[in-house]
Amino acid sequence: MANKHSSATRAVQDARQADASASRAADGNDTDNAATGQQTPGSDAELGATIRRLRDERGYSLKEVAARSGLTQSFLSQVERNLTSPSVASLRKVAQAFDVPLAAFFQGSVQPGSRVVRRAERRQFVHPQRQWRDFLLTPSLAGKLQVIFSEIEPGAGSGEEAYAHDSDEECVIILRGKLDFWVGSDHYRLNTGDSIVFESRIPHRNTNPGPKQAEVLWIMTPPSY
Repeated sequence: MANKHSSATRAVQDARQADASASRAADGNDTDNAATGQQTPGSDAELGATIRRLRDERGYSLKEVAARSGLTQSFLSQVERNLTSPSVASLRKVAQAFDVPLAAFFQGSVQPGSRVVRRAERRQFVHPQRQWRDFLLTPSLAGKLQVIFSEIEPGAGSGEEAYAHDSDEECVIILRGKLDFWVGSDHYRLNTGDSIVFESRIPHRNTNPGPKQAEVLWIMTPPSY
């Protein structure tokens, strides 16, 4: 019980840091967009810019981030320049190197005092070149629940390397299409209307076998993505 309480407390603390980080990113993006007259939340270029901003804020070199994440300098440089598309597992390693949850990479304004998230105001994250878009449906990461809506194109997915995170429980619901899902060594073919529940600390991964786009709902408690 003590370990679960500690994990939940850490998750809430990380979430608050992510909310603050996202707010700073949103402020910077708003300034850039005002200059160009464009609104481009979640565009491919923003992931690399966010990682560079996190490095600058902490004074980390690429070598230091590589050492902290276990990834190579050349790979991290390519990610910053949007020349390669990291898997979810690799992105989690980058986030852990900065002591923030993966949700710190979501773009858009944080609304911690609101109960409602309007469709046009959803924070979102586009996985570069992976044809996968995540939309955050909960207003803040500091609560006890995290809900994400994903659009996953045929052939796209989280990557070959499985990933895990600190939520106690996770429910995945297929709203449309199909998803091949692995929890540990167990494989499941999920169709429209199917759902699966598992402990998020068990390594898992997924891919859309096609032929159509998959729409997926992810529900986690406490937030840790």
